[in-house]
Amino acid sequence: MVFHYLEGLSAMLDVLEIPAPFISSVMTVEPQWIDYNGHLNVAYYNVLFDRAVDEFYELIGTGPDYLKRRGHSTMVAESHVRYLREIHLDTPVRVRIQLLDYDAKRMRYFEELVHATEGWLSATAENMTLHVDMAAKKVAPWPADIMQAFARVKAAHDTLPAPAGVGRRIGMPKKP
Repeated sequence: MVFHYLEGLSAMLDVLEIPAPFISSVMTVEPQWIDYNGHLNVAYYNVLFDRAVDEFYELIGTGPDYLKRRGHSTMVAESHVRYLREIHLDTPVRVRIQLLDYDAKRMRYFEELVHATEGWLSATAENMTLHVDMAAKKVAPWPADIMQAFARVKAAHDTLPAPAGVGRRIGMPKKP
């Protein structure tokens, strides 16, 4: 049964056009996410990024039912978020995702939270995600079909320029 599923997924990925970058569905800032400053609370930027990445995971075959089917999941090991412009209640947003790199057990990607109709950039997130065997509770290699999906997405995303802000670190330059 699993073999037939994998054949179907592989065939689907062979004909599926890979979006570069991946662009999420439109999401809207919800009332309970607004903080006492009148804008989106810092925690909810990550909710929007996470919802978008779940859509991206569907593309590569690691969506919400991946855990049930294969007993594996993903976990973010590191994240760097930059907050560039406020967003407010009812703002329509999308997230652009660019796969930067992957290896046998990890994936690194960059996300840009943008206003869905006006296009301006609100925030970015760079993430390192691990593939985890949930029974063993340890990092494990991606299955071959997922590695093939990564290769196709990476090839499409390699046509894009490096996103502004990728590879940044937090620092406080010394003043002269």
